[in-house]
Amino acid sequence: MISLTVLLFGLPGGMEWVVIIVGILLLFGGKKIPELMKGLGSGIREFNNAKNDVKKHIEEGMKEEPKKEE
Repeated sequence: MISLTVLLFGLPGGMEWVVIIVGILLLFGGKKIPELMKGLGSGIREFNNAKNDVKKHIEEGMKEEPKKEE
């Protein structure tokens, strides 16, 4: 139980999230937020595609039979 408390100690609470969101709005403005989120979404999509591609290659490599040396 102690390790869970230590893990959650550093996470921001409710009011801290409000301050973070207001700070982002002030820095980027209302018009830039959708563009920022679109870029973030495409970056996450690319990361997931690359992750799935590597996973597929590893699984295919594990299914291949080892070559026998003669």
